[in-house]
Amino acid sequence: MKKRVVVTGLGMVTPLGTGVQKNWEAICAGKSGIGPIEKFDVSAYPVRIGGEVRDFKPEDFMDKQQVRRFDLFVHFALAAAKMAMEESKLKTNSHNAHRVGCITGSGLGGLSTLEHYHQLLLEQGPKKISPFFIPGLIANMSAGQIAIEFGAKGPNLSIETACAASCHSVGESFRLIREGKVDAMITGGSEAVVRPLGLGGFCAMRALSTRNDDPQKASRPFELDRDGFVMAEGGGILVLEEMNLALERGAPVYAEVVGYGMSGDAYHVTAPEPDGGGAILCMKNAIEDAGLKPEDVEYINAHGTSTKLNDESETKAVKALFGAHAYKLAISSTKSMTGHLLGGAGAVEAIYSVLAIKHGILPPTINYEKPDPECDLDYVPNVARKANLRVAMSNSFGFGGTNASLIFKAFEP
Repeated sequence: MKKRVVVTGLGMVTPLGTGVQKNWEAICAGKSGIGPIEKFDVSAYPVRIGGEVRDFKPEDFMDKQQVRRFDLFVHFALAAAKMAMEESKLKTNSHNAHRVGCITGSGLGGLSTLEHYHQLLLEQGPKKISPFFIPGLIANMSAGQIAIEFGAKGPNLSIETACAASCHSVGESFRLIREGKVDAMITGGSEAVVRPLGLGGFCAMRALSTRNDDPQKASRPFELDRDGFVMAEGGGILVLEEMNLALERGAPVYAEVVGYGMSGDAYHVTAPEPDGGGAILCMKNAIEDAGLKPEDVEYINAHGTSTKLNDESETKAVKALFGAHAYKLAISSTKSMTGHLLGGAGAVEAIYSVLAIKHGILPPTINYEKPDPECDLDYVPNVARKANLRVAMSNSFGFGGTNASLIFKAFEP
């Protein structure tokens, strides 16, 4: 018999702020976290804007040794995990530690650490490379550090599926609990690649918005004048638990996880399948996994990157799968406010979906000024909307044609 899985803790760090409360207030107010990049000199770049986390102090969440030894993407994940675990009040002990695991996702891992030590190698030679260089940057270290911090001795994994990484992480964690392999998972993901090399790479691809003079309006998913996505950093962590055990210990319950779907486009290295075939299959798989019908879904937190190809293909996919119901769905892209957190995006957007159910508020898609005839659905334009929301889907699609969808439902014991 399949176990039921509930969300009992949330933690997040994004360009909108550190902590769930700051994030949710900003999302509901339609605020943008995008601004000029201040971490490094961007004068030589065609893109000079991004979603930097400006209020985060790693020392508030970990000791100085951890701060020094690990990359910023690990800092984000560990901080978010501490917030989520504090909220859930989940504790590990000698009886349950092997039944609590951790899965996190990241697209690129420790890019700032790689940049730093490469420069050090060139300038001072190999003897200056720290023994903490490799442990500090490898992508699975966020899961490793979280597990060490909380004594979680169950499955410990890292998923690197580009912009779908943390969505896949939540989905795989959900499956492990549902199948009775574990009782609880600390899961999500993070990214910290607003760096010279990261920015240069995406600039070379011409994937980013060049709206440098008006950064808060640069991310405009599904809107006619969109010109690319906005790089951002941060992360999100959810605590998932088997329902009965969570209720027995009086844990807070935000929502239930009921479905998870995956697919591959098998089409192109970076471009989505034009007709949305991979996205259709992914969403269909999630709906079937949840035992629902397409018309049961009321809201989609879209991948919605603010690129011409993605927004059109995702809209086509929604219309193909949902038919006439597509025009009754509410759809929004919170990337309009946070920018694109790449490997950390899926977890952050899953959290926003859970909060939308819990609080009965649909996040808006800001900067929606001119409708695109090719994108003609209800994108909750510019202003948050109250709604008695029961079923929400969160989509994440990554380079390489990797797709993931999660479905959350209002909790009823």
